[in-house]
Amino acid sequence: MIIIKPLYTHIEATCDVYAISIRDAFEKEGLGHLETEITSEIAYKRELLTAFVAGGETDRLILIALEDEKVIGTISYGPCGKEICTCTDVDFPAEGELGGLYVLPSAQGRGIGSKLIHAMIGEMHLMGVKQFALDSGYTRAQKRWIHKFGAPYLVANDFWGPDLHHMIWLCQVADFL
Repeated sequence: MIIIKPLYTHIEATCDVYAISIRDAFEKEGLGHLETEITSEIAYKRELLTAFVAGGETDRLILIALEDEKVIGTISYGPCGKEICTCTDVDFPAEGELGGLYVLPSAQGRGIGSKLIHAMIGEMHLMGVKQFALDSGYTRAQKRWIHKFGAPYLVANDFWGPDLHHMIWLCQVADFL
């Protein structure tokens, strides 16, 4: 497996990873019926990817994991998203957000997500980033992030509805080098 910045030739395959993984995450959270939200999230990720590959998205970095020349995962770093901005105040010290981590369900459980995170943190270090945020409203992902990144910096209780919390982590790049 190799991790690289995506090229124009990787756009469709990376968008397939978004479509399959986002739909899978929603379904595993019991939210598969939210077709509008699923479709909107996939379209938004396509927009960001296309702009990045075209060179128009200069405040974002996207990496992909390739196995036998097939895109099996992706991760991004960029400005903090709306949920982080909504839940935190203007003094929140994160320089950006580690996000957009998607691995094909058939490739999960093999450490690909961890390798993508490690590669992105290395890139963030090279860019001079000291602190980053990450967030999740997915219950399954929250358990993984607590294990990997520790207790969240902030929990927005009932953010998505009763007992559906949103968690935000504030991490130091140096802690993961």
